[in-house]
Amino acid sequence: MGSFWEWWQYLPAKMDPVIFTIGSFQLRWYGTMYIVAFAVTYILTQYRVKDEDLEYSQEVIENFFMYAIIGVLVGGRLGYVLFYNFGYYLLHPLEIILPVRFGNGVEFTGISGMSYHGGVIGVILAFVYVSKKHNLNFFRFTDLVAPAIPLGYMFGRIGNFINGELYGRVTDVSWGMYFPLDPTGQLRHPSQLYEAFFEGLFLFAILWIIRKRTPFQGFLPGLYLIGYGVVRFFIEFYRMPDEHLGLVFLGMTAGQILCLAMIAGGVVFWRLAKRAD
Repeated sequence: MGSFWEWWQYLPAKMDPVIFTIGSFQLRWYGTMYIVAFAVTYILTQYRVKDEDLEYSQEVIENFFMYAIIGVLVGGRLGYVLFYNFGYYLLHPLEIILPVRFGNGVEFTGISGMSYHGGVIGVILAFVYVSKKHNLNFFRFTDLVAPAIPLGYMFGRIGNFINGELYGRVTDVSWGMYFPLDPTGQLRHPSQLYEAFFEGLFLFAILWIIRKRTPFQGFLPGLYLIGYGVVRFFIEFYRMPDEHLGLVFLGMTAGQILCLAMIAGGVVFWRLAKRAD
C-alpha cells in the first residue's frame, strides 16, 4: 500500500502537460480539455433535444455554443483582470489581450489568467443574446443547457491538474501530492481533483437526474449557481489562495467572496424565474 501512495503523491511530476510538439507548435492537455468540455456539453445538449423531443433547431444550438465559447474566453479573461489583478492590468492594459509581457524587453508569456466566475457571466450574456435573437423563452432555454455544464467543467479542472497548476494548500493527508510548480516542494491537497469531482461530476449527477422533474422553468441553472457556489466555497479552504491576493476579507479568499455572490445570484435567478413562470 505504501508503494501506491508514493506513486500517487509523485504522479503530477510524471505527467507531461504537452501532448505532442511539432516544431514550435505544442498541443497541450489544458487547451485540449477546453475543447473536450465544450464538445461534451454540446453532445449532452443535443441528446436532450432529441431524447425529450424539445423544439430547438440545430441553428439555435450551434448559435448558442458559438457565443458561449466567446463568452467563456472573453468573460473568463476580463473576469480575471477585474476580480484578481485589476491594479496590475490597469498599468499594463496591452497584456490583457497580448501574450507578451513588457518589462526589460518583450517576454512571451501566453495569455494566462482566467476566472471561472467571469466565464459564467459571459455564458449568461450568450444565453440572453441568443434567446432574444431567436425569440426563445430565456429561462426554459437555460434549463436545456444547465445540466450538461458541470460535466464539461470537470474536464477543465482535469486540465488544471495535468498542468500542475491551482494546487491546494499544504497538508499531511496520505492522498496529498507534490506538484512540480510548487517552489516549496511540500505535500499539498490535489484541490483540482476535488473541484473536478464535486463541482463537476457530483453537480452533474444531481442536475441530470432531476432534469425532467423541476418545479418551474429556470430551476436548473439557479440550482447550479447555488450548488457550485456552496461547493466551491468549501473547497477554497483546501485550495491555495492566489499569491498576490492571499486572504482578502474576513479570512476569505477572492474565490470565496465571488462564490457568495454566485449563491446570491442563483437565489435572484430563481425569484426572477418564478415570477416569469
